[in-house]
Amino acid sequence: MAGFLSPATRESIRAASDIVDVIGAYVPLKRAGANFTALCPFHKEKSPSFNVNPQKQIFHCFGCGKGGDVFKFVQEYETIGFMDAVRRLAERAKIPLEFDNAPGAQESRHIKEQLLDIHDQLATRWQNCLANEAAGQVARDYLAKRGVSADAIKLFRLGAAPELWDDTVNWARSRNFDLATVEKAGLIIRKEETGNYYDRFRGRLMFPICNEQDKVIGFSGRVLTGDEKTAKYVNSPETPIFTKSRIFFGLNKSKRPILEANCAIICEGQLDLIACFMNGVQNIVAPQGTAFTEQHARILKRYANEVVLCFDSDNAGQTAAVRALDHLLASGLAVRVAVVPAPHDPDSFIKANGGAAFQDLITGAAGFFDYYLNRLCATNEITADKGRLVILRSMAEAVQKTGNSVLIDTYAQKTALRLGVPAESVRKEFKKNPAPAAAVRADEEESLESAAPVSETAPPSRIESHLLKLLLLHDELVGTAAVHLDVNWIVHPHVRQIVDLRLAAQEHQTWHNLAEFLDSVEAPEQRCLITEAVAGDRKIPNPETQLADMTLKLRNQFLDRQIGALTQQISQPHTGDDEKVSLLREQMKLKEQKRSPLSPLVR
Repeated sequence: MAGFLSPATRESIRAASDIVDVIGAYVPLKRAGANFTALCPFHKEKSPSFNVNPQKQIFHCFGCGKGGDVFKFVQEYETIGFMDAVRRLAERAKIPLEFDNAPGAQESRHIKEQLLDIHDQLATRWQNCLANEAAGQVARDYLAKRGVSADAIKLFRLGAAPELWDDTVNWARSRNFDLATVEKAGLIIRKEETGNYYDRFRGRLMFPICNEQDKVIGFSGRVLTGDEKTAKYVNSPETPIFTKSRIFFGLNKSKRPILEANCAIICEGQLDLIACFMNGVQNIVAPQGTAFTEQHARILKRYANEVVLCFDSDNAGQTAAVRALDHLLASGLAVRVAVVPAPHDPDSFIKANGGAAFQDLITGAAGFFDYYLNRLCATNEITADKGRLVILRSMAEAVQKTGNSVLIDTYAQKTALRLGVPAESVRKEFKKNPAPAAAVRADEEESLESAAPVSETAPPSRIESHLLKLLLLHDELVGTAAVHLDVNWIVHPHVRQIVDLRLAAQEHQTWHNLAEFLDSVEAPEQRCLITEAVAGDRKIPNPETQLADMTLKLRNQFLDRQIGALTQQISQPHTGDDEKVSLLREQMKLKEQKRSPLSPLVR
């Protein structure tokens, strides 16, 4: 999002966004002393470890370690960027953003707000038609025949567009909507010859299409008559608020289940998705009126690391599954394919066998390349040279896209086994199809990453954790710490840097509040330590005395480490006598310092 956000506006939005109110709108909070607790929305747990501190305006989960301020919570929960979280909270607080006043920005925002309003009101109008009007009877009968429950109709806001050429036109006029704007929304069409308008959606079952924020941005209409000349589905055209290649039907409902499962199921149709969702399989989405795109894959990667393709069992559906591979692999998603037994689609399969059976189908879905090899062998004559060449070339082309040498070799062996030829022969054929440059680069980067040393920083000691708590919860102690505490005494690198930042904020008089300080800390490990330190509501008795005791202990531990290092040097066989005498004198000075009280540091 373009634009500059001033610190003053940021703090105004923060001040107007009480963290308890904001988080409470997402998850049920329960008061626990001065704080609030809940089951963590970011990981599965049975006992609440998610803590919200209203005084400090921060949250922290003692289970998974996530923590931060109100901006961070909206970012994490909605899986959006910082500026999108700012805009969301600014809209909630009705605070204008400076960069929205740029030339053209206000007009663009106004048009989008109008289009969103029109779509929401029209969705409600079509819902009412489906529920109460004679014009909705055909749609009601169709839904009853398909076994779509009243709860599903309400949850997904299904509606019915009357079989009239001017119903939406007249409705828009009655609401004083500008018809040119309704045309821009893609809901009506203007005849060039006469300049008159007519409805795009007529006599159809209407599925509202929502963005990830649950706002209606378009529609998909299913024909209910048997007219073969009429398209089965009519979808909204692209508009300022609707881009087909970036929208999934159902993601507004399924994003939390996808996050929890770390897996997204991709199906083809709205009714398939609704049947799955209402029968307990809720981590599911459907591309909207277009082929699966690169943008679709990127969106899913924000929520999950794996996808299961569950397209129709006909040839068109299975071909679509194969075509989706490139974009999924490019986004780093693991891919499996669930094949619904013919002649079923997910909806009819669930009605015949139940939601649990469909979940078993998903759980048992084969890896993409196993599925693809099976499909190639089923659709080509495996005993004929032509069929064997198609299988060999198709598998080579597909598996080489991964750029992964282990996968390539694995499926060279599996292909050889299916064709009844030596594995080495298939390996040679596979090498004739070099991996795409992008795949090779990705594989090289992965190798470099795996070869790099991985070090996990141990948690800080009890003393250093408590020191952090004191300095973050008791502003009045920071001045004393600045005089007596040397940050080099702190062993844990993240605690040392946090304390250094806190002392610097005191020195430069830039400390305003904990939430603003948390914003200035970029490392997620440090943010976690900060929120963990201040999350509890237990009062610290005698904080001045505790700070003095801890500072003294940290100094003495630091001196002990120096004394130990000198002892090690003295014991080395190559250390000369004169050097040993010098090292012993240095040790004596350090031991003398340990016996001395704390004194102000010279900085």
